[in-house]
Amino acid sequence: MRAVVQRVSSASVAVGDRTVGRINHGLLVLLGVENEDGPADVQYIADKIGGLRIFEDDTHHMNRSVGDVSGSVLVVPQFTLAGDCRKGRRPSFDAAAAPVTAEPLYEDVIRKLKAKGLPIETGEFKAMMQVSLVNDGPITLLLDSRKRF
Repeated sequence: MRAVVQRVSSASVAVGDRTVGRINHGLLVLLGVENEDGPADVQYIADKIGGLRIFEDDTHHMNRSVGDVSGSVLVVPQFTLAGDCRKGRRPSFDAAAAPVTAEPLYEDVIRKLKAKGLPIETGEFKAMMQVSLVNDGPITLLLDSRKRF
């Protein structure tokens, strides 16, 4: 499982002309589910997202998590994070989990984050979405449950 985590001052996701998720201060998470992912990957990603200390404390050091700063999390499904661009010019998405497998794991991540007491907004699975954000910092981190980077 892969995630792109961005510290934001605001973020929203729309499907067509309908806003389906919107947050202010917090984290935008683009989440990709891969074929081999399971409950351990869900737990790893949810724990990392909830515990990342990427918000500044009073001394301007990144020592606070999203929960510590009363922030929110916007989780957006993005299968293209499983894309492999090493060969040719067209990405291969062979590693991306099929929707029937990926959607329950995506939902499990959301449930785990909610269980941590975090306010959660979401994108819409299998929809064409428009994501808008104001990256704060900018702070952008890559997470991979298989620890490949």
